[in-house]
Amino acid sequence: MSESKMTKYRWGIVALLFFATTINYMDRQVIGYLKPLFSKPSSEGGLGWTDTDYSIVTSWFIGFYAVFTVFAGWFIDRIGTKIGLAVSLIIWSFFGMLNAFCNASVFQHAAVRSLFGIGEAGNFPASIKTVAEWFPKKERALATGIFNSGSNIGAMIASLTVPVIAYTVWFNGAIKGWQMAYLLTGAVGLLWLIFWFIFYQTPAKHKKISQSEYEHIHSDDIGQPTPTAEEDKAKISWFKLLGFSQTWSFAVGKFMTDGIWWFLLFWLPDYMKKQFHMEGHDIIAPLFTVYGVAIIGSVWGGGLPMFLINRGMAVKKARMTAMLMIAILPLTLLSTQYFANIQQFGSNAYILALSVICIGAAAHQAWSANLFTTVSDMFPKKAIASVVGIGSLAGGVGAIVVQQLAGRLSQHYQAAGHVETAYSFMFAICAFAYIIAWFIMRSLLKDKQPITI
Repeated sequence: MSESKMTKYRWGIVALLFFATTINYMDRQVIGYLKPLFSKPSSEGGLGWTDTDYSIVTSWFIGFYAVFTVFAGWFIDRIGTKIGLAVSLIIWSFFGMLNAFCNASVFQHAAVRSLFGIGEAGNFPASIKTVAEWFPKKERALATGIFNSGSNIGAMIASLTVPVIAYTVWFNGAIKGWQMAYLLTGAVGLLWLIFWFIFYQTPAKHKKISQSEYEHIHSDDIGQPTPTAEEDKAKISWFKLLGFSQTWSFAVGKFMTDGIWWFLLFWLPDYMKKQFHMEGHDIIAPLFTVYGVAIIGSVWGGGLPMFLINRGMAVKKARMTAMLMIAILPLTLLSTQYFANIQQFGSNAYILALSVICIGAAAHQAWSANLFTTVSDMFPKKAIASVVGIGSLAGGVGAIVVQQLAGRLSQHYQAAGHVETAYSFMFAICAFAYIIAWFIMRSLLKDKQPITI
């Protein structure tokens, strides 16, 4: 460890997490851009799926993703972030590519997508734990916001590439476009592993950071009791973690809001098609814009608590104040379908509607950056991945509810000739989820201090 001036290697670690999250979301978003193609009859090159069929596949993926996030958190807390994240990425890349070999069967796609979800489950527990290991508390939300913005970059890359790949003839038709989309996106992750193994190590073992950066990383530990070797190695059971209201606060936040982002990921292309009759190449620019604006929200939301902390506000108060400010923004989604009225606003309708959706997407990413950081604010580092896993399970349950609701409402109101009504209901749910979550979290965290185990 060098004695020279403070290095900034920790931001290079965030870059690695950023690219992992980019790949993670690019791979999971593929099916969202294939949905319009899969909905076509087989005579037109599709799979003949209904909206309910599609929601079944996405729900099974989310279900396995959520359940195994708990086990992934437990696994990563025990073997460490370096091996844990690498194993996760290998699994999701392999099964992401395996999706290309499914036939039209909804069951086959659901089964393989579920196994794909097992791999993806490790990304966030490992990443949040890595941020806690490499950053002091006041920088963690910003670091989380930066790597979490990879979710938007991944969706943007998918919006640019998947429609092009899916509607291209490959090898004289031997490989269908949608199959190639799964193969190419799944293969990208394997390249990331090379850089991960070359550049990643924990701060205590890393030879590239200076003593001053190491001390900065551990500046929150000043004045805290140093655990004994036995205490540091001791593992914390899920049942013990479930006894803390801080765990339930994070779980409620995830349950109430995770489904909103899943809805935007999986249903926004469908919304563009049904509301504005756009698909294929036509939806690339609008969706690219939504996810691009969300990047700004992720970084801004991550930096907001640090701004408040640097002006004298306590960490907990700064975090909750920032989250309240962010939770108010999605209320603008109540106006989405008003602006989407083509008869009233003409060709500007989709621009106005997407502008509101951009605000909602940016707010979610800002919220997410802070929500994840509440775990490292409240729990010791050795328990962070486990708590993230527990909360992500709750988030997955909420997301399944949203997916099923979206599928059934869409199919019902489309049959009735009023599909816009389905999306009115969905955007109203999106609008109120965050502010309700904030009030519940506030009540659970009232007078609670960081946990020492």
